[in-house]
Amino acid sequence: MSGVKRRTMAEDDRRLGAATLGEIAGQDVDIFCWCNRCGHNTVLPSRDLIDRLGADTAVPEVGARLRCTQCGGKDVATQPAWPGLGQIAHHD
Repeated sequence: MSGVKRRTMAEDDRRLGAATLGEIAGQDVDIFCWCNRCGHNTVLPSRDLIDRLGADTAVPEVGARLRCTQCGGKDVATQPAWPGLGQIAHHD
């Protein structure tokens, strides 16, 4: 992800008031991650991400700091893994 896209996302997060890892972890919700390149997806524990990235990191910004473990891509989208989100199909 380019620096311009990262700065734009961070600005949007601040303007829209995106949830932070600390807020999500406080509700015992983890982070759903989706690779926009290959479709690989997983759920990461929000508390582990806090140890790595800090509690004030906006949830959408987490994806900019991840790399897909399947294809190595850096285009990863993230959102809270709210209960009832449902199973996401794996696409090859």
